[in-house]
Amino acid sequence: AEARSMESLEKQLICPICLEMFSKPVVILPCQHNLCRKCANDVFQASNPLWQSRGSSAVPSGGRFRCPSCRHEVVLDRHGVYGLQRNLLVENIIDIYKQESARPLHAKAEQHLMCEEHEDERINIYCLRCEVPTCSLCKVFGAHKDCEVAPLPAVYQRQKSELSDGIAMLVAGNDRIQAIITQMEEICHTIEENGRRQKQHVGLRFNALYGILEERKKELLQSIAAEQEAKLQCVRGLIRQYGDHLEASSKLVESAIQAMEEPQMALYLQHSKELLKKITDMSKASVSSRPEPGYENMDHFSINVDYVAEMLRTIEFQTGA
Repeated sequence: AEARSMESLEKQLICPICLEMFSKPVVILPCQHNLCRKCANDVFQASNPLWQSRGSSAVPSGGRFRCPSCRHEVVLDRHGVYGLQRNLLVENIIDIYKQESARPLHAKAEQHLMCEEHEDERINIYCLRCEVPTCSLCKVFGAHKDCEVAPLPAVYQRQKSELSDGIAMLVAGNDRIQAIITQMEEICHTIEENGRRQKQHVGLRFNALYGILEERKKELLQSIAAEQEAKLQCVRGLIRQYGDHLEASSKLVESAIQAMEEPQMALYLQHSKELLKKITDMSKASVSSRPEPGYENMDHFSINVDYVAEMLRTIEFQTGA
């Protein structure tokens, strides 16, 4: 029975490539099946003959092959099979199995345990009710005389078989857990990728808003600059007109003063009539055009962005998209 239990466990530890017990290191494929690293590398190299070996000076590219157990496609990165995770649990089980296999089945049978109550009696039976090993005298005269017992080897073999089945069940359960962990790690990777993509999308949308604001700002500033320049040209033109009139009037005043100083009446009268006419024309031609009150005001270019700012604060993610 013990040999059958060990044989059942051994079947769980056979590599599907070399048909021998897994050799260290054991690698876990994405489909959760196990292979010797050497066997995995052989299959990988056979499927990717042009793949550059590890340690090459050139940077190798990834490759792919199919799992020999389920035909699931395994995609590897530039590290090849060296990028696969080791199955330390299976390696530990193999170590324990080899240690148990190397020990004779009845090595401990020679070391007979003696009963504590009857020092000369060997423990050779098992109390099924108390679930403890005991001796024959304990069954006949002692604490287990009313209990049901069974031969020690039979119980030993049965429990060894149960333990072997338990180990196989744990291995299968650990494979399922490892598959769940791998799946959740993939979910984490997908979450990170989706988050990065959505951050980029939001950034692009806001950059577009920034662009609209900058363009509108440019247009409004151009409108202010255009009216500013038009008003400045108008007022500066008036300044030139007033300046020209002032210069001409000043010259006429100088001429009149010089005429007033003329001592000869006849000579004075020859030019006085024309001078008086110029003074009269100059007085009538006085510049009267001026900018209207408030002409310099630019307050009509004021803008109110409070409602726009309030609207921008309401930007939120779409629901049900």
